[in-house]
Amino acid sequence: MKRLIQHGLMFGNLFHVVSPALVERYNRALKHLTSKTTTLTDFHVDISGYSPEVGDELGDDHYLNHAGVNRQFILLSTEQKRCPLLNVKFSTSRDILRRFIAANESQLFALTATDAVAGELVNSVFEVATPAQLFDIRHVRVEADTTRGTLRQADQLAELVDRFKSEEDGWFDDALIAEMIETAEKTGDVTRNPVRLKHEVFEQQNFWTAHFGGLYVFQNVEHPALIASGEKPEGVPLDRVFDLTQDNAIAKFLELNGLVEPIIRARGVDGAAILRQKMGFLAISVLADKGMDLTGLSRSDLRRMAARHASELPTEFEGMAAMVRWAESGGKWPRIKSDHPAYFYCLRATNTPNRDLVNMLLAELTPLDFRQLFICHKEAFYQQYCNWPEAKKDHVAAFLAREYAVDKAGARAALFGHEPDMSGRSTSAQDRPKRRETESLVERVGPWGAVSSRSGNRGRR
Repeated sequence: MKRLIQHGLMFGNLFHVVSPALVERYNRALKHLTSKTTTLTDFHVDISGYSPEVGDELGDDHYLNHAGVNRQFILLSTEQKRCPLLNVKFSTSRDILRRFIAANESQLFALTATDAVAGELVNSVFEVATPAQLFDIRHVRVEADTTRGTLRQADQLAELVDRFKSEEDGWFDDALIAEMIETAEKTGDVTRNPVRLKHEVFEQQNFWTAHFGGLYVFQNVEHPALIASGEKPEGVPLDRVFDLTQDNAIAKFLELNGLVEPIIRARGVDGAAILRQKMGFLAISVLADKGMDLTGLSRSDLRRMAARHASELPTEFEGMAAMVRWAESGGKWPRIKSDHPAYFYCLRATNTPNRDLVNMLLAELTPLDFRQLFICHKEAFYQQYCNWPEAKKDHVAAFLAREYAVDKAGARAALFGHEPDMSGRSTSAQDRPKRRETESLVERVGPWGAVSSRSGNRGRR
């Protein structure tokens, strides 16, 4: 994993905790949640406040998420909303935290100016002993307060103020007035600056979970289903339960619910260019697995190497090549059905609330496309990366750092469309003023496209 860390592809974009004040606040919150503290004076945290350095020190990578269900969090700054979530157990957790921070940003900004905010994503269950219990999780409630109980005391002060205003002898109740003054010294004037957090309950109906080998749960669609990365679970309250080997069933499920579209026919992108990129990733994966040295090869070199070893490339490569030929040269539409190995490589998620979850599923169904796997399903990418040959690790890490990390938002918009940035604004390819801009993005993020204008002369790898 050292290559990924050095290239900023793992543990990247974390919030740096280095000032004594922030370290002290973090320790206060950590002790409040776990009864533990850290002796570190310099570490990094993700959106939930989890630190890989602190986890290593404590010998517990799940010190904020012991049962893998009710994730605890520590907020030191609203800037954490831009951070990733590490050790993911539910695909919805990061989005819930991000939305919670965004909905309460001004309040959280004021609270974290003097203290840490500690809390928990509370489900209706405390553990998931069986797959069936996943279906008891319908909503997630966010509970949060400062380590000094500012919000609790603010609510208490508000009640005292209401009593003072409503009770006939409130003006003469010295004990009540003294309690109000004492509480106000801790919370400030809640009548002028109310301290409250909103949007504290979030739905969780369609999600991925790492529990039980990885499960995709689709409850809130017209035709519900559960898709397992490993063995199919039993005893779940759904009629349709598939595993990743059931290509036809999964394809039908995606089509019936309108969750996917062919890349080649997607609006606002150059579908043929995207498929050419995927062919490149597939060729890199296969040739590297065969022990071929890919170091320093230009895009033209890679294309020629793929041509020389065409007979060694899998059926997926030829299927995508046929689709590209149809798009660029016309002719007969390729008959690539759900039983064809290239089928899922030719799809992307449609613009629905389930877009990210579907792209995550497609990434696991197309493991040779290491870029989509890295973007959409980092947990699966890291697992596969550990088993790759050293040459493949070198090439993939260098490529992702050079061609993807320099323009993450642009690459995602070009590949998947409808991609929101951290503020929630759409960067969909359809929203862009000119098609040429989208095409330049597609060229910039592909192994065989044009060299990025910002990268200078980088023909050799």
